[in-house]
Amino acid sequence: MSKVLVATCVAVGAASLSLFGAITASAAGADTVSPAFYLALGGSASVGVQPTVAVPKGQPTNQGYANDIVAYEAARGVTVQLTQLGCPGESTATMINGNDQCYRTHDTQLAQAMSFLLRHRSDQGIVTIDLGYNNLRSCFKAKTVNQLCVANQLALVRQQLPTVIAGLKNSAGVGVTFVGVGHYNPFLASGVSGPTGQEFATDTNAVIGQLNSTLQVLYTNEGIPLAPVATTFQGRDVQRVRVSGGAVLPDNVARACALTWMCEAAPYGPNMHPNDAGYAAIALAIESVLKTPWSATAPTTTTAAA
Repeated sequence: MSKVLVATCVAVGAASLSLFGAITASAAGADTVSPAFYLALGGSASVGVQPTVAVPKGQPTNQGYANDIVAYEAARGVTVQLTQLGCPGESTATMINGNDQCYRTHDTQLAQAMSFLLRHRSDQGIVTIDLGYNNLRSCFKAKTVNQLCVANQLALVRQQLPTVIAGLKNSAGVGVTFVGVGHYNPFLASGVSGPTGQEFATDTNAVIGQLNSTLQVLYTNEGIPLAPVATTFQGRDVQRVRVSGGAVLPDNVARACALTWMCEAAPYGPNMHPNDAGYAAIALAIESVLKTPWSATAPTTTTAAA
C-alpha cells in the first residue's frame, strides 16, 4: 500500500480515537436511562456489505458504519440497540414499492420501518436514511455517464425521497433523531487507469456532487441534517500526491483506493463498498451532525434484523 494510502487510513483511525476520547469525556456524570434504538435504513452500505472470504462479491457484515455508530454512542455512555432493515441495491423506488431482493410487492422496507417506528413511538432513537446512490448506478456503464439517465433518476429522488421521509416522520415519536447519509464516489478510483478512467472519475464525481446537493436541499427542507460523507472522503480534493512506485494521483483518487475495495485485486476487488476504514469515515460523518437528545451509562446491546 502506498504511503499516502497508509496515511489516509492512519488519519481515519486517529479521528476515530479522537472522537472516542471526546464523547467519553462528555458522558461523565450522565444519568442512566432506558436504551434507545438505532434504525439503519437504505441500501447495502447501511448493512455493512463488504467482500469476505466466504462471499468475495460482498455480503452484510457487522463491520459497517451502523456498527461503528453503536460503538461510538456506547463510548459516550449512550446505549443504542441496532436494527438494520437495509437491502442491497435499494433505491428510492424500491424503498417505497418493494420488489427488490429483500422485500416483495406486498412488503417494503418503508412499510417495515414505519411499523417499527410506530411500535417504538414512545422511545428515543436514531434513524439514518441512506438512499439515492442506487438510483444512479444504472447511469454508469462501460465507463460512461448517461446524462439523460442521471437527470431522470435525480428527478425521481426529488419526487420519492420526500415520500419516504414523510412516512418515517409521521410514524416516529418526538424523541427520534433523523440523519440523512450523503454519498462518496467509488468510481474516483478509476483515476488510476489512464485517461479514459480519469475522465470517468471526473464525470461520475460531478454526478455524485449533484446527488449530494439534491439530498442537501431535500433533507434541509425537512429539518434533517445530511452527513457530509463526500467531505469526509475528501471527494473534491484534487491536490496531487505521490504514491509508492512514483505515480502522482489526485488526493481524492488515492482516498477512494484507501477507503473502498475498488483498487484491491480479485477476488475482493474491484468492489465499490467501503472497507473498515471507509465505514469508520462514514460513521464519523454521521456523528459530526448527530445530536442525540439523551444520555445513558448502561453497556451497549446490539440487535439486528434482516
